[in-house]
Amino acid sequence: MTQAAFADRAPTEDGLTDYDHAHLKDYLRLLDAETEGADWREVVTIIFGLDPTSEPARTKTIYDTHLARARWMSKAGYRHLIWGDPQKP
Repeated sequence: MTQAAFADRAPTEDGLTDYDHAHLKDYLRLLDAETEGADWREVVTIIFGLDPTSEPARTKTIYDTHLARARWMSKAGYRHLIWGDPQKP
């Protein structure tokens, strides 16, 4: 099993992207970790495979933007999965 590469910033578009589709499982894992109160540094290490001590600013940005995208997915983005993307023919 291969892991999709992570961008430094998650997408911010109103529709689903190929990146979102590749990382749906990761978004769920982020939401679970947040619910459990996991420390962001531990989450970055486990989910993203990154060392937060070597690049704290970069890894915090990766964590924050991907968590924000995961939250968007849980509030609005899931509709695109169910009904399709209205912006794509």
